[in-house]
Amino acid sequence: MLEQFLWVVLPYIVLTVFIGGHIYRYNRDQFGWTTKSSELLENKLLRLGSNLFHWGIVVVFFGHVLGLLIPVAFYESLGISESQYHMLTLIGGIPAGLVAACGLFILMYRRMTVRRLIATSTPGDYVALFFLAIVILSGLSATFLNVNPHGFDYRTTIGPWLRGVLTFRADASYLTTVPVWFKIHMLASLGLFAAWPFTRLVHAFSVPLRYLSRSYVIYRKRKPQEHTL
Repeated sequence: MLEQFLWVVLPYIVLTVFIGGHIYRYNRDQFGWTTKSSELLENKLLRLGSNLFHWGIVVVFFGHVLGLLIPVAFYESLGISESQYHMLTLIGGIPAGLVAACGLFILMYRRMTVRRLIATSTPGDYVALFFLAIVILSGLSATFLNVNPHGFDYRTTIGPWLRGVLTFRADASYLTTVPVWFKIHMLASLGLFAAWPFTRLVHAFSVPLRYLSRSYVIYRKRKPQEHTL
C-alpha cells in the first residue's frame, strides 16, 4: 500500500498541485510572478552563484530528459550500448551536478549571511533553497553510488515509470528494484514540484520571448541649444 501511494497516488497529487498552483498563482498574484531580484542588495555573490547554478541545472535537466523520457530502444537503434551511455552520463552529469551544487550553496550562503537579504527574505525563499539542495545532493549521491558501468540502469525502471505517470498509466512495479538513494532523490523531486508554484521558482516559466521582437530603444544625444543675442 505504501509503494502504491508513493509511486502512483502521490505523483498525481503533486502534478495537480503543480499545475493548479501555477494557474492560481498567475490569476491571483501576477505582480509576484517574478524572480524578486535582489541584485541591488548584493551583487558579487549573486552573479557567481546564479551563473554556476543556472548553467549547471540546465545541463542536468536535459540529461534527465535524455535518460528518462527517451526509451532505451532509441539508443540501441543508434548503436549506443548501456556501458557507453552510462559513461557519457557520468562525464556530463557529475561536472554539471557539482557546478549546480556549488552555485546553489553560494546562493544559500548569500541568503543567510547578508543582513539586507535576511531582512527581505520570505519563507518561500528558504523552502525553495531547501528542496533544491536536497534534490541536487541526493542526485549527486545516487550518481556517485552508481559509477559501476554494469550497475543500476534507471532507464529500464525509473524511465518507464515516469513515462507511465505522464501518460496516466503509472505502475509502481517498475520501482521494485530501484536502490533507496534513487528513491530519496525521486521523493525530494516530488517535494520540490509541490512547493514550486508558491515560490520564486515560477519565474522559470516566464521566458521573455517578446523582448526578441521589440523595437530597440533609441537614445539620441541632445545638442545644446544655441542662444542668440
